[in-house]
Amino acid sequence: MADVKVFDTTLRDGEQSPGVNLNRLEKLEIAKQLDRFGVDIMEAGFPVSSTEDFESVKEIAQTVKNASVTGLARCHKKDIDTCWDALQYAAEPRVHVFLATSPIHMKYKLMKTEEEVIEQAVEAVSYAKERFTHVQWSAEDASRSDLDFLVRIIEKVIDAGATVINLPDTVGYTTPAEYGAMFRYIKENVPNVENVDLSAHCHDDMGMAVSNTIAAIENGATQIEGTINGIGERAGNAAIEEVAIALEIRKDYYKKDLSINLRETKRTSDLVSRLTGIAVPGNKAVVGRNAFAHESGIHQDGVLKEASTYEIITPSMVGIDSNNLVLGKHSGRHAFTDKAEELGFSNLTEDKLKDAFAAFKDLTGKKKEVTDEDIFAILTDKQTEMGDLPQYKMHAFQVHYGNMSRPTATVMLTRPDGEQVEKAHTGEGSVEALYNTIDELVDEDIHLEDYQLSSIGRGRDALAEVHVQMTINGVKSSGRGSAQDVLEASANAFLNAVNRTLYKHRVPVKEA
Repeated sequence: MADVKVFDTTLRDGEQSPGVNLNRLEKLEIAKQLDRFGVDIMEAGFPVSSTEDFESVKEIAQTVKNASVTGLARCHKKDIDTCWDALQYAAEPRVHVFLATSPIHMKYKLMKTEEEVIEQAVEAVSYAKERFTHVQWSAEDASRSDLDFLVRIIEKVIDAGATVINLPDTVGYTTPAEYGAMFRYIKENVPNVENVDLSAHCHDDMGMAVSNTIAAIENGATQIEGTINGIGERAGNAAIEEVAIALEIRKDYYKKDLSINLRETKRTSDLVSRLTGIAVPGNKAVVGRNAFAHESGIHQDGVLKEASTYEIITPSMVGIDSNNLVLGKHSGRHAFTDKAEELGFSNLTEDKLKDAFAAFKDLTGKKKEVTDEDIFAILTDKQTEMGDLPQYKMHAFQVHYGNMSRPTATVMLTRPDGEQVEKAHTGEGSVEALYNTIDELVDEDIHLEDYQLSSIGRGRDALAEVHVQMTINGVKSSGRGSAQDVLEASANAFLNAVNRTLYKHRVPVKEA
């Protein structure tokens, strides 16, 4: 039994990161991996915010079997009803309602008195309790709230049926000493506090989200909230993997257990990074590329003699294997299927597995070494691709480029209606020429906002990965593409963003 529950909000607070635009298939894939990672509670979204978010939460609730799935709701009956419609078939449905409690929020945002806020919170929790066994209530901006007012409102919402009280540092304002003291004060002054879990939700605006979360645990928190890789609004949230590792490595000090399967840490981090388009910095704690790299000669000598001299976290602890070059051009379908299952893709359809194997065999003809990272990228793409819905498909392209001539791209693609079209266009660079040409062939109104290029793995033959952010027909969208060629990856990312927008508007919506 875990001493501290883990509430993951990657799919809600994490998806609110600027530029992140997950579709239903991508959210479902992350949800399944979070379940393997071992989170206790999974906040799947904000169902009332959009039809697509409702459908995503509903599908996740019907799929996930181990974690308790929850949805966010304001203290409004419509929000709570919508959450129930989406979550009622979950193995353990719960709802997360919130209302601001700080003087600045009550005065300028809610324009309500303290008594009016208490009344609204109690009414919402009572209403939610009629449907949900588990009701979490959050005091938004708790870290800037009056402590005695928090005591009053918390006592009343617990009496109304709340089973979890969350005290968020909504704007990343507090310090570990202050945040810990707030939890201690609530524990000592709310008479019915023993009937609930106290939860910590910290933002990282001043770089103290993980420290604040640990301080809350030290002072009575029995649930912590965060996201994978610490993604989220503004500077993000507490990184769950960092809190989990801190409690594991220093179990002698904290004496707390979590339900997290640490061996799934790196895989979970990689999947979230790939699907959100938010790269993990090389020096990121626990999951960064350099987390286990030793540059100093003294450090290298020590690690070779005894790893614990400089490595307090072993790579294997978080699921990083020392040798993952296990498949090559002579590997067969059975070995590839075993690898897919090992990487967490045990539920690929037969058609998607066949396509993934074909893409793998194609890659083995181009690369000397095919790594787990390469295979993971292939499997992720196949698992989250948009199926047979009408979409733009690249048929062929060619780019003429040199430093003494203006770059020119020729592109042939198939439109969603099946028509094959071809055009040529120029640009200041090869990518711009390619994008200008595709833009001419696509009917949508497109504005490129951001373009990011990175590599999957290392070496001169590493796969290129491109992430783009666009405004398409006035709607924000993102796209990703990978290929061994940078230009092909760029074209794939452009069309992926366009097709994702079309997919969002064409997928039939099921009745609740």
